[in-house]
Amino acid sequence: MKVFITGASRGIGLALCQHFLDQGHQVAGLSRGKSDLSHPSYRHFEGDVCSEADVKRVMRELRKDWKVVDVLINNAGIARMIPFALTPPSSARDVMDVSYHGTFTVSHAAIRLLRKSENPRIINFTSVAVPLRLEGEISYAAAKAAVESFTRIAAKELADFGITCNAIGPSPIETDLIRSVPKDKIRALLERQAIHKMGSFSDVSNVIDFFVRPESRMITGQIIYLGGVG
Repeated sequence: MKVFITGASRGIGLALCQHFLDQGHQVAGLSRGKSDLSHPSYRHFEGDVCSEADVKRVMRELRKDWKVVDVLINNAGIARMIPFALTPPSSARDVMDVSYHGTFTVSHAAIRLLRKSENPRIINFTSVAVPLRLEGEISYAAAKAAVESFTRIAAKELADFGITCNAIGPSPIETDLIRSVPKDKIRALLERQAIHKMGSFSDVSNVIDFFVRPESRMITGQIIYLGGVG
């Protein structure tokens, strides 16, 4: 299986790269910077998911080397956890660009390669910030809400190609994205979940493995939140 992952140089993206490599798959990753991951079945691309030129360049390389993409995981995202009144419009635009426009741009460019797969999958990342309507995360939650709408509508439009499109919304996981968030805010968030504890990379990969299975061909347009949030 050939898996393409954005936001692949650290955090969940890096963990997912390693996860699929451990399973014996071929993996390509995309991020703005270099990756320290070294593996004979891994190829890393530097580029911006918001740049149509960068994304097209990467897809040309994959088309030449792989001929097909079986799984696209749109993991790239940024968060700016600032109250609405203090959020510069430029910051809100940056968050929307990476989370939503990045997901749109990469998915759009990958359709041609996904259509050549026997079991094509698009898996997007949303957040529990959407259903919980978390204060101080207005830009992030709005961008992820856009990703959820994209997921549900793309699932319908791509169904005739056999491409499923689903999304996962992790509960808080110890990554660079939340390392600067005050611990009392994290505790308060966990209390709003049915399961009052932090998530792990394996919790994320478990859901993604479910979406990827050939037997999940009838699962599309779904949003799964971790932690019992809904």
